[in-house]
Amino acid sequence: MEQERRVRPMRADAERTANAILEAAERVLSANPAATMEQIAEAAGVARTTVHRRFTSREDLVDAMTAWATQQFHDAVTSARPETAPPLVALYQVTANVLRVKIGWGFAMNAIKPEDSEAARVHADVLDQCDRLFRRLQHTGALRPDTDLTWARRTYYALIHEAAQTQLTDARDVDELATLVVDTLLTGVGQQPLEPNV
Repeated sequence: MEQERRVRPMRADAERTANAILEAAERVLSANPAATMEQIAEAAGVARTTVHRRFTSREDLVDAMTAWATQQFHDAVTSARPETAPPLVALYQVTANVLRVKIGWGFAMNAIKPEDSEAARVHADVLDQCDRLFRRLQHTGALRPDTDLTWARRTYYALIHEAAQTQLTDARDVDELATLVVDTLLTGVGQQPLEPNV
C-alpha cells in the first residue's frame, strides 16, 4: 500500500512532464516547424534526454501531439453536450471549445495524417454529432425548414477555420469569435433575403 502511494505521484509527475513537452512542442513548432528536439526540450524546461526518453524521434513526438490534439478536439465537442443541451447553447459552446483547440493546437491539428485511423474515427464521430445538432437546430426553428444541412455544416466548418486564422493575426477573444461564427451562420451578413427574379 505504501509503495502504491509512492508510485502514483510519479505517474502524475510523468504525465505532467509529457504534457509540458507536448505543449512546448506545439508552441515551438508553430513558430518554427524546423525546430529541433533540443529547442523543444529547452522550451519545456526539461533536459533533451527527457524528451528523447518519452519520444524516441521527432516523428514520434509529432504523432503524440496529433493524438493529443485529436482527443482535445473530440472532448471539445462532447463536453458541450450537443445532443442534450439546448441547441443554441450547444452550438455556441461547441464553437468556442473547438476554436480554443484549433487555435491552441494548430500545428498538431494540421499535422494529422490522412491515414491516421484514430483521427478519422474521431472526426467521423464529431461529424455525426454535428449533423445531429444541426437537425435539432432546424427542428427548433433556429435554421429554416428548407436549409440544406450539409451545406450549413460545411459553411460552419469554414467559418470556424477562418475564425481560428483570424485569431492568429487579430488576437481577438475566443468568445467574441465564437459569437461572430454563430451569428454569421444563423443570420448571415445581409439585411434581408433577396427576392428571386421572376
